[in-house]
Amino acid sequence: MRSLFGGTPAAAWPRQIAFGAAVAAYAVLRYLSDLSGFHVGTALLRGTYRRLGDHLARLPLGWYGAVRVGEVSVLASRGALQAMSVIAHLLAPFISACVTPLTIVAVMLAFSCKMGLTALAAAPVVAAIQLWTGRSTAAGDAERAARDQEAGGRVIEYLRAQPVLRAGGRTAERFPLLDESLREVQRASRRSTLSALPGAWALPLTVQAMFTVLLVLGASLALGGSIGAAEVLTILVLAARCADPLLSLTDIGGKLRGARSVLAGLDAVLRTEPLPEAPEPVQPRRHDLDFASVTFRHGDRPVIDDVSLSVPEGQRLAVVGPSGAGKSTLLQLLARFHDVDAGQVRVGGVDVRAISTEVLMAQFAIVFQDVCLFGGTIEENVRLGRPDADASEVRAAATAARLDEVIERLPGGWEAPVGEGGALLSGGERQRVTGCGPSAARIGSASWTAAGSSKKAAMTSCCAEVAATPISGICP
Repeated sequence: MRSLFGGTPAAAWPRQIAFGAAVAAYAVLRYLSDLSGFHVGTALLRGTYRRLGDHLARLPLGWYGAVRVGEVSVLASRGALQAMSVIAHLLAPFISACVTPLTIVAVMLAFSCKMGLTALAAAPVVAAIQLWTGRSTAAGDAERAARDQEAGGRVIEYLRAQPVLRAGGRTAERFPLLDESLREVQRASRRSTLSALPGAWALPLTVQAMFTVLLVLGASLALGGSIGAAEVLTILVLAARCADPLLSLTDIGGKLRGARSVLAGLDAVLRTEPLPEAPEPVQPRRHDLDFASVTFRHGDRPVIDDVSLSVPEGQRLAVVGPSGAGKSTLLQLLARFHDVDAGQVRVGGVDVRAISTEVLMAQFAIVFQDVCLFGGTIEENVRLGRPDADASEVRAAATAARLDEVIERLPGGWEAPVGEGGALLSGGERQRVTGCGPSAARIGSASWTAAGSSKKAAMTSCCAEVAATPISGICP
């Protein structure tokens, strides 16, 4: 700057060339840094999805509820992307926003102690504003996250309830629970925004006030001859360079707090313990079923209290009762979707807690009342139970579950698409697909059927298609 302002401007060329080389080097480093950030963020996102998916598959089904569905939906979609985007998009700007002003203040101190100390005096003010903003918005952010999860669950509930709503002719009506949850999201968002406003205006005001003070002080020092005009101009340019990273702290801080809350939610899910596996699993040799003084509670509400029953191998048992009597719960305990609070559930004389999950599930062909298939072909869905099954085993399982009748009349046969969630198939066809997976091809003679008193016809049909075959059939 002195050379440019002095009588020999040509003397500034070496420094300008060095400055240009530094800018070029910075551009290369910035490109490599951003590229590395994207690679790391993508790798972390992939690993997070895999770990979350593997862990969710091991959690007991009793863990899943209406609230959990919305929570997991938000975490697995927007939440994970938001958390992992910190590495790809926010890490470098956050470091720059913290390091750049401190570096500039150090340069200021080297040229002018008064101006450097004046700029340094703003540091605790900026830190206090950030701390204040974080505390004032923490409650709002937590409330917003909770409302988002609730709204996500309500949206899923509304979509699942479409058949019932349409059957009742209520498609033109509003869904009060969903509407109220969306209004709560709107109110929580408004409160979160209002809580962040003080920090949003306090930080720019502080930065502008600091620059104004430096401008006045620099002019005063230059006029008094304490510092040269080149030094004052350089310091003011550097001070202006401080403004952008400091002003970005508010936005970056809010995104970091949001990512931190998402990471806390992911950590809570990943810390949830799955059902314990037996250290030395036992292989059952028979297929009889036993409940020995079984007691099970949902929270504080007893669902099954001291129930004992037995289904010998080769026999059938139908459990009939009103809705909510605990029929499906008995089946879930048999397949160890939950662990009993007291008593024992035995398959082939072995407590289900002493059998490995893979071996236990290989004993049953489970046909759920509500069936959801994966997008793909019929054969791909059937092979999910045993991917290494050969063609003859797949066909045998289809014949046992009477799925071959469906395949014969569908265009495309085995390659016929099932649609998202199995939407292209009827309810009964979807049940046959889930009931004939190769995991069901394991021979098991004991059969179990549970049906409500209003579903005897469906129970008879289900037993005719599943339980009458040499496949262990569970028909909720």
